[in-house]
Amino acid sequence: MGAGPRRASARRPRPRGTARRLPRPPWPHTLRARLTAGLVVLLAVSCAAVGVAAVLELNGFLTGRLDQQLREAGVRFPASLEHVGRLPSDHDGDEDGDGDTRRQTVGTFGARLVGDTVTNAAVVASGGRTGTVSVSLGERDSRRLAGLPADGDGHTTELSSLGEYRLMAFPGADGDVLVTGLPMEPVEATVHRLELVAAVVFGAALLVAGFAGALWVRWSLRPLSRVAATATRVSRLPLSSGEVGLWPRAPEADPRSEVGRVADAFNTMLGHVEDALTKRQASEERLRSFAADASHELRTPVATVRGHAELALLHPGPVPPKVVRALERIEAEAARMGEMVDDLLLLARLDAGRPLERLPVDLTRLVLDAVTDAQAAGPGHRWTLELPEEPVTVTGDAHRLHQVLANLLANARLHTPVGTTITVSVETDGTTAELKVHDDGPGVPADVRPRVFERFAHGERRRTEDAPGGTGTGTGLGLSIVAAVTEAHGGDVTLDSVPGSTTFTVRLPVRPPAADRP
Repeated sequence: MGAGPRRASARRPRPRGTARRLPRPPWPHTLRARLTAGLVVLLAVSCAAVGVAAVLELNGFLTGRLDQQLREAGVRFPASLEHVGRLPSDHDGDEDGDGDTRRQTVGTFGARLVGDTVTNAAVVASGGRTGTVSVSLGERDSRRLAGLPADGDGHTTELSSLGEYRLMAFPGADGDVLVTGLPMEPVEATVHRLELVAAVVFGAALLVAGFAGALWVRWSLRPLSRVAATATRVSRLPLSSGEVGLWPRAPEADPRSEVGRVADAFNTMLGHVEDALTKRQASEERLRSFAADASHELRTPVATVRGHAELALLHPGPVPPKVVRALERIEAEAARMGEMVDDLLLLARLDAGRPLERLPVDLTRLVLDAVTDAQAAGPGHRWTLELPEEPVTVTGDAHRLHQVLANLLANARLHTPVGTTITVSVETDGTTAELKVHDDGPGVPADVRPRVFERFAHGERRRTEDAPGGTGTGTGLGLSIVAAVTEAHGGDVTLDSVPGSTTFTVRLPVRPPAADRP
């Protein structure tokens, strides 16, 4: 037996293939949303790649133009700074002796280094022959200028007092190093403008492409959405019993496309399922009809056999004891067969969906009568009642509900040893009535619990041959009748069993379903 309690229920189980609902992930969960998001992400990556490539290319091109200007201008300006203070005729510079600024762009930087020391540094203030502006360089700027290789190649350097410059160093004629440079500000302004324009244009393109892509994906997946809608409608059809007609079909699509192949396969599958369900329904109808007809036809011969046995027992003459015993056994087995025929006929009627009576039933009075009968049949058991002060009334068929309770009490009596305590209780919360039959017997075997409410399911008998009522063998229909009658009343029955504690719980609605009310 299992270590913990197990529950066998007459409730319809979850259909196979039905997945438990999971929390939605933060990313898009529909195929349409994923395709649209993927399209937008790919376009964004492409736009970013194009933008980065354009910015890098423009920055390299403009920087190359600066290097070309520096080479064309040469070292005239930084070389002239060595002769500041002489007459113009001496160095062909300006009239004030501030350096030669001819053919120099405004903002051109010039510096002369001897060893690691900057002897002169200035910036062209304006074009023509108007002069220069001396620049005061810090120690860090001097180290940066001293670290420039005199190879005539451009290098971008940050000068604390001037900003970012493109510098180029050349060796001088008298062992010094001449540095010339142009500001990077025009290049940076142009590159930043391109970045802004690219961001605006690419952002607008992403918005338009995302909206257009969503419409295109939605239109492209429209046949698949119809297939999904059809599958949803089919999943809501009652396929467990009764006549089944899978009338929804997925709309036809181009068979050359993936969606078309899915729709065709889905429709073919629905056709096969419909054929299988139709054959199953026909087989069940034939089986129910056979059970009902056979049960009905067996009633008469069984009653005849029983009547003849009773008549033979009433014979006034002497009858051998063995014959009397045989006649008694014939009568007992005929009675048991009659009960089995009645049970089969009841199950056939319930399977056919025949309605039961819908009348007020005093459940507490029903329990009192059933327990009184059970106590008479099993005096060796201890019977206890737990009933509310007020009567509990449900709507249903009194005869069938009495049969439910009688079957549960007989099951508890037959499967438990003498001396077992059987407790019957009734509770209600105003909408649902609970009828419980509890015993402290050995419990239901673990291998029987999952199928305890199935028809012709047998468990190990706990009564003896000399127990009242027969030999201890049964048909296995008692608990299946309990489940069928309970479900016909709109309720359910469950089992909780562990060694030493077994409880059958029948739940019934206090008021009938709306469709059954007068």
